[in-house]
Amino acid sequence: MKEASGIPENLKLMKAEYGKKYKKTNNHYLSVVVFWLSISLIIGTMITCRSAKKIQTAISKKDTVESKAVPEPAVDPKADSIRYIRFLVDKIESDRIDYKTFSAKVKVNFEGFDGKNYDFNAFIRIQKDQAIWVLINAGFGIEAFRILITPDSVKIISKLEKTYRLRSVNYLRDIAHLPVDFKVLQDLLVGNAVYLDSSNIAFYRKEENGISLMSVGEYFRNYITLNGNDYTVKHSKLDDENEMYARTCDLIYSDYEKRDSFFFSTFRKISVAEKTRLDVQLAFKQYNFNETLSFPFSIPKNYKKK
Repeated sequence: MKEASGIPENLKLMKAEYGKKYKKTNNHYLSVVVFWLSISLIIGTMITCRSAKKIQTAISKKDTVESKAVPEPAVDPKADSIRYIRFLVDKIESDRIDYKTFSAKVKVNFEGFDGKNYDFNAFIRIQKDQAIWVLINAGFGIEAFRILITPDSVKIISKLEKTYRLRSVNYLRDIAHLPVDFKVLQDLLVGNAVYLDSSNIAFYRKEENGISLMSVGEYFRNYITLNGNDYTVKHSKLDDENEMYARTCDLIYSDYEKRDSFFFSTFRKISVAEKTRLDVQLAFKQYNFNETLSFPFSIPKNYKKK
């Protein structure tokens, strides 16, 4: 990903013009980039990571499903709702992607809160539980940002502005106004199901297009729909329990591909609405698991700290 030498003059001019335009909107654009990075799947909009602990409390290690193949109970689901709900929760958990490294090229398209359309390519690399590395190309193949996130820090290089930022991981919450930590973020980027509050499932319903569950938490109601044939997540709708915020989020997973023993959603559509609306589309053009990765991140000496 090194910048080639001998850049054609017309490309230099494009880069110069793009740089001028970029500097005028840099703060907004950086906020949008980190906002997308922080929420990617945007399920963290109204919730905290306590839900994952509730799942572990509700499902003991003894009963945790270790095999990907989970047989559906032979009994009529309606005759044993609790058992069937347990089966569905176990199936979702057993379908979590287990990996050591993850890399992807993602085409991001969204309409921001300002009503403008944005497009960029994001190159993502993850070392599970250790590092999340992101390179953002904003236009003409020009690198705009390089981001390195660890469990306790966030580092951002702005290539066109020639600046850098060093922050704690709480910066993600501050700029995105979302309760996102490192582990939640890596799950969101990989596509693992998150924040299913299994301790309070209000109901389930079988429908023609799948199976619906509703979990009720302290801060939100989560309506989740699973595909009926393989129990992959199809749709998640979050409604804020606090009517003062009136926030809603729709998340759609589609275009699943079978990779080894798991399914991976290659297209995701996200809509978040409060006073204004944000629509995001994520198209995963390339993705790989468990390859040897590098995480190049060096700050040039002439860059200014912000």
